[in-house]
Amino acid sequence: MTDSMSFTRVAAAAFAFVAAATLWIAAPLVHAQGAAAADPGAARVKAAVEAFFKGRYPVDEVRKTPLRGIYEVRVRNDVLMYADETGQYVFLDGNLIDLKGERNLTQERMEELLAIDFGTLPLDLAIKQVAGNGKRVVAVFEDPNCGYCKRLRADLVKLDDLTIYTFPMAFLAADSESKARKALCAADKARAWNDLLLNNRIPGNAGTCDTPLAKVAELARKLGITGTPVVFFANGKRLQGYAPPDRFNRMLAENSKG
Repeated sequence: MTDSMSFTRVAAAAFAFVAAATLWIAAPLVHAQGAAAADPGAARVKAAVEAFFKGRYPVDEVRKTPLRGIYEVRVRNDVLMYADETGQYVFLDGNLIDLKGERNLTQERMEELLAIDFGTLPLDLAIKQVAGNGKRVVAVFEDPNCGYCKRLRADLVKLDDLTIYTFPMAFLAADSESKARKALCAADKARAWNDLLLNNRIPGNAGTCDTPLAKVAELARKLGITGTPVVFFANGKRLQGYAPPDRFNRMLAENSKG
Protein backbone atom coordinates (compact mmCIF):
# COMPACT_ATOMS: atom_id res chain seq x y z
CA MET A 1 0.00 0.00 0.00
CA THR A 2 1.38 3.43 -0.94
CA ASP A 3 1.84 6.24 1.58
CA SER A 4 -0.88 8.24 -0.17
CA MET A 5 -3.37 5.39 0.08
CA SER A 6 -2.49 4.86 3.75
CA PHE A 7 -3.03 8.51 4.56
CA THR A 8 -6.42 8.47 2.85
CA ARG A 9 -7.51 5.50 4.97
CA VAL A 10 -6.41 7.28 8.16
CA ALA A 11 -8.09 10.49 7.08
CA ALA A 12 -11.31 8.60 6.50
CA ALA A 13 -10.99 7.05 9.94
CA ALA A 14 -11.05 10.51 11.47
CA PHE A 15 -14.57 10.77 10.07
CA ALA A 16 -15.30 7.38 11.67
CA PHE A 17 -15.85 5.77 8.29
CA VAL A 18 -12.79 3.53 7.91
CA ALA A 19 -10.36 1.85 10.35
CA ALA A 20 -7.31 3.96 11.23
CA ALA A 21 -3.66 3.15 10.52
CA THR A 22 -0.53 4.51 12.21
CA LEU A 23 1.66 6.58 9.92
CA TRP A 24 4.81 8.68 10.08
CA ILE A 25 4.14 12.30 9.20
CA ALA A 26 6.84 14.67 7.96
CA ALA A 27 7.41 17.95 9.79
CA PRO A 28 5.43 20.91 8.38
CA LEU A 29 7.19 23.31 6.05
CA VAL A 30 7.84 26.86 7.25
CA HIS A 31 6.08 28.04 4.08
CA ALA A 32 2.71 26.95 5.49
CA GLN A 33 3.06 29.26 8.47
CA GLY A 34 4.05 32.22 6.32
CA ALA A 35 1.25 31.77 3.81
CA ALA A 36 -1.38 31.41 6.53
CA ALA A 37 -0.19 34.53 8.28
CA ALA A 38 -0.38 36.58 5.06
CA ASP A 39 -3.87 35.37 4.04
CA PRO A 40 -6.71 35.24 6.62
CA GLY A 41 -8.59 32.70 4.46
CA ALA A 42 -5.59 30.41 4.33
CA ALA A 43 -5.15 30.77 8.08
CA ARG A 44 -8.76 29.71 8.69
CA VAL A 45 -8.41 26.72 6.41
CA LYS A 46 -5.13 25.62 7.97
CA ALA A 47 -6.52 25.91 11.51
CA ALA A 48 -9.72 24.06 10.62
CA VAL A 49 -7.96 21.13 8.94
CA GLU A 50 -5.39 20.73 11.69
CA ALA A 51 -8.12 20.97 14.35
CA PHE A 52 -10.09 18.27 12.60
CA PHE A 53 -7.07 15.96 12.59
CA LYS A 54 -6.42 16.95 16.21
CA GLY A 55 -2.84 17.91 15.46
CA ARG A 56 -1.85 14.50 14.11
CA TYR A 57 -1.31 15.79 10.58
CA PRO A 58 0.18 19.28 10.33
CA VAL A 59 -0.66 21.18 7.16
CA ASP A 60 2.42 21.82 5.03
CA GLU A 61 0.96 24.38 2.66
CA VAL A 62 -2.26 26.25 1.89
CA ARG A 63 -2.56 28.12 -1.40
CA LYS A 64 -5.26 29.70 -3.48
CA THR A 65 -6.61 27.92 -6.56
CA PRO A 66 -8.06 29.45 -9.75
CA LEU A 67 -11.54 28.88 -8.24
CA ARG A 68 -12.68 31.80 -6.13
CA GLY A 69 -12.87 30.93 -2.43
CA ILE A 70 -11.28 27.49 -2.87
CA TYR A 71 -7.89 26.63 -1.35
CA GLU A 72 -5.52 23.77 -2.01
CA VAL A 73 -4.35 22.13 1.21
CA ARG A 74 -1.21 20.00 1.15
CA VAL A 75 -0.39 17.53 3.89
CA ARG A 76 2.99 15.85 3.48
CA ASN A 77 4.33 15.98 -0.04
CA ASP A 78 1.76 13.93 -1.90
CA VAL A 79 -1.70 14.40 -0.33
CA LEU A 80 -3.91 17.23 -1.56
CA MET A 81 -7.38 18.26 -0.50
CA TYR A 82 -9.46 21.29 -1.42
CA ALA A 83 -11.21 23.48 1.13
CA ASP A 84 -13.62 26.40 0.99
CA GLU A 85 -12.45 29.68 2.48
CA THR A 86 -14.59 29.26 5.60
CA GLY A 87 -12.67 26.11 6.56
CA GLN A 88 -15.86 24.10 6.98
CA TYR A 89 -15.82 21.88 3.88
CA VAL A 90 -13.09 19.92 2.13
CA PHE A 91 -12.93 17.55 -0.81
CA LEU A 92 -10.84 14.52 0.14
CA ASP A 93 -10.43 11.44 -2.03
CA GLY A 94 -13.59 12.33 -3.96
CA ASN A 95 -15.65 12.87 -0.81
CA LEU A 96 -17.20 16.14 0.36
CA ILE A 97 -16.49 16.40 4.08
CA ASP A 98 -18.08 18.71 6.63
CA LEU A 99 -15.14 19.30 8.97
CA LYS A 100 -17.10 21.03 11.72
CA GLY A 101 -19.90 18.51 11.69
CA GLU A 102 -17.48 15.59 11.18
CA ARG A 103 -19.72 14.22 8.42
CA ASN A 104 -18.92 12.62 5.11
CA LEU A 105 -21.65 14.24 3.02
CA THR A 106 -20.84 12.19 -0.06
CA GLN A 107 -21.15 8.93 1.82
CA GLU A 108 -24.40 10.05 3.44
CA ARG A 109 -25.86 10.87 0.02
CA MET A 110 -24.75 7.51 -1.37
CA GLU A 111 -26.42 5.79 1.58
CA GLU A 112 -29.65 7.59 0.71
CA LEU A 113 -29.41 6.54 -2.94
CA LEU A 114 -28.65 2.92 -2.03
CA ALA A 115 -31.39 2.59 0.59
CA ILE A 116 -34.14 0.02 0.04
CA ASP A 117 -37.59 -0.79 1.37
CA PHE A 118 -36.66 -3.32 4.06
CA GLY A 119 -40.14 -4.79 3.90
CA THR A 120 -39.54 -6.02 0.36
CA LEU A 121 -36.68 -8.31 1.35
CA PRO A 122 -37.62 -12.01 0.98
CA LEU A 123 -36.76 -12.88 4.57
CA ASP A 124 -37.81 -16.49 4.03
CA LEU A 125 -34.52 -16.93 2.13
CA ALA A 126 -32.48 -15.84 5.15
CA ILE A 127 -31.17 -17.57 8.24
CA LYS A 128 -32.90 -15.98 11.22
CA GLN A 129 -31.47 -15.65 14.69
CA VAL A 130 -32.77 -13.62 17.60
CA ALA A 131 -30.97 -12.26 20.66
CA GLY A 132 -32.99 -10.92 23.57
CA ASN A 133 -36.26 -9.32 22.51
CA GLY A 134 -35.00 -8.94 18.93
CA LYS A 135 -36.58 -5.51 18.54
CA ARG A 136 -33.67 -4.21 16.46
CA VAL A 137 -33.44 -5.81 13.03
CA VAL A 138 -30.72 -6.11 10.39
CA ALA A 139 -30.28 -8.08 7.19
CA VAL A 140 -26.74 -9.19 6.39
CA PHE A 141 -25.25 -10.55 3.16
CA GLU A 142 -22.17 -12.66 3.91
CA ASP A 143 -19.80 -15.10 2.20
CA PRO A 144 -18.23 -17.81 4.41
CA ASN A 145 -14.76 -16.94 3.07
CA CYS A 146 -15.08 -13.19 3.64
CA GLY A 147 -12.62 -11.98 6.28
CA TYR A 148 -14.56 -8.82 7.09
CA CYS A 149 -17.75 -10.88 7.32
CA LYS A 150 -16.08 -12.91 10.05
CA ARG A 151 -15.16 -9.72 11.94
CA LEU A 152 -18.68 -8.37 11.55
CA ARG A 153 -20.21 -11.66 12.70
CA ALA A 154 -18.02 -11.62 15.83
CA ASP A 155 -19.38 -8.15 16.62
CA LEU A 156 -23.00 -9.01 15.83
CA VAL A 157 -23.22 -12.02 18.13
CA LYS A 158 -22.25 -9.81 21.07
CA LEU A 159 -25.23 -7.48 20.62
CA ASP A 160 -28.43 -7.78 22.65
CA ASP A 161 -32.01 -7.39 21.45
CA LEU A 162 -31.12 -7.95 17.83
CA THR A 163 -32.71 -10.02 15.08
CA ILE A 164 -30.28 -10.97 12.31
CA TYR A 165 -31.47 -12.14 8.91
CA THR A 166 -28.45 -13.63 7.16
CA PHE A 167 -28.51 -14.02 3.39
CA PRO A 168 -25.70 -16.48 2.56
CA MET A 169 -23.69 -15.77 -0.55
CA ALA A 170 -21.12 -17.95 -2.28
CA PHE A 171 -18.87 -16.16 -4.73
CA LEU A 172 -15.51 -15.32 -3.16
CA ALA A 173 -13.74 -18.68 -3.34
CA ALA A 174 -14.08 -22.09 -4.96
CA ASP A 175 -15.29 -23.67 -1.71
CA SER A 176 -17.64 -20.84 -0.67
CA GLU A 177 -20.64 -22.70 -2.07
CA SER A 178 -19.84 -26.03 -0.44
CA LYS A 179 -19.32 -24.35 2.93
CA ALA A 180 -22.52 -22.34 2.63
CA ARG A 181 -24.49 -25.41 1.53
CA LYS A 182 -23.34 -27.45 4.50
CA ALA A 183 -24.30 -24.69 6.90
CA LEU A 184 -27.69 -24.38 5.25
CA CYS A 185 -28.22 -28.14 5.42
CA ALA A 186 -27.43 -28.30 9.15
CA ALA A 187 -30.19 -28.98 11.66
CA ASP A 188 -29.51 -25.61 13.33
CA LYS A 189 -28.64 -23.27 10.46
CA ALA A 190 -27.99 -20.20 12.62
CA ARG A 191 -25.58 -22.04 14.90
CA ALA A 192 -23.85 -23.69 11.94
CA TRP A 193 -23.40 -20.35 10.15
CA ASN A 194 -22.00 -18.67 13.25
CA ASP A 195 -19.67 -21.58 13.86
CA LEU A 196 -18.53 -21.52 10.24
CA LEU A 197 -17.65 -17.82 10.28
CA LEU A 198 -16.35 -17.56 13.83
CA ASN A 199 -14.49 -20.87 14.15
CA ASN A 200 -14.09 -22.02 10.55
CA ARG A 201 -15.90 -25.20 11.58
CA ILE A 202 -17.56 -26.78 8.55
CA PRO A 203 -20.66 -28.94 9.24
CA GLY A 204 -20.16 -32.64 8.58
CA ASN A 205 -23.20 -33.18 6.37
CA ALA A 206 -23.11 -33.75 2.60
CA GLY A 207 -24.58 -30.35 1.77
CA THR A 208 -27.00 -31.83 -0.77
CA CYS A 209 -30.27 -30.38 0.52
CA ASP A 210 -32.18 -27.67 -1.32
CA THR A 211 -30.76 -24.23 -0.51
CA PRO A 212 -31.71 -20.64 -1.39
CA LEU A 213 -28.21 -19.79 -2.66
CA ALA A 214 -29.27 -19.24 -6.28
CA LYS A 215 -32.19 -17.03 -5.24
CA VAL A 216 -29.97 -15.04 -2.86
CA ALA A 217 -27.44 -14.55 -5.66
CA GLU A 218 -30.21 -13.17 -7.89
CA LEU A 219 -31.44 -10.93 -5.07
CA ALA A 220 -27.92 -9.62 -4.54
CA ARG A 221 -27.64 -8.86 -8.26
CA LYS A 222 -30.89 -6.86 -8.18
CA LEU A 223 -29.70 -4.93 -5.12
CA GLY A 224 -26.35 -4.15 -6.74
CA ILE A 225 -24.36 -6.12 -4.17
CA THR A 226 -20.94 -6.99 -5.57
CA GLY A 227 -19.01 -7.57 -2.34
CA THR A 228 -19.53 -8.61 1.25
CA PRO A 229 -20.42 -7.85 3.95
CA VAL A 230 -23.45 -5.69 3.23
CA VAL A 231 -25.87 -4.74 6.00
CA PHE A 232 -29.37 -3.31 5.65
CA PHE A 233 -30.87 -1.63 8.69
CA ALA A 234 -34.57 -1.60 9.50
CA ASN A 235 -35.12 1.77 7.80
CA GLY A 236 -33.51 0.47 4.59
CA LYS A 237 -30.15 2.22 4.94
CA ARG A 238 -27.25 0.23 3.55
CA LEU A 239 -23.79 -0.28 5.05
CA GLN A 240 -21.25 -1.60 2.58
CA GLY A 241 -18.22 -3.23 4.15
CA TYR A 242 -17.12 -3.59 7.74
CA ALA A 243 -17.65 -0.87 10.34
CA PRO A 244 -15.89 -0.97 13.73
CA PRO A 245 -18.18 -1.66 16.71
CA ASP A 246 -18.48 1.97 17.85
CA ARG A 247 -19.57 3.18 14.45
CA PHE A 248 -21.79 0.17 13.78
CA ASN A 249 -23.57 0.58 17.12
CA ARG A 250 -24.23 4.25 16.36
CA MET A 251 -25.62 3.37 12.95
CA LEU A 252 -27.75 0.59 14.43
CA ALA A 253 -29.23 2.99 16.99
CA GLU A 254 -29.85 5.75 14.44
CA ASN A 255 -31.37 3.47 11.82
CA SER A 256 -33.52 1.36 14.15
CA LYS A 257 -35.71 4.26 15.24
CA GLY A 258 -39.37 4.04 14.31
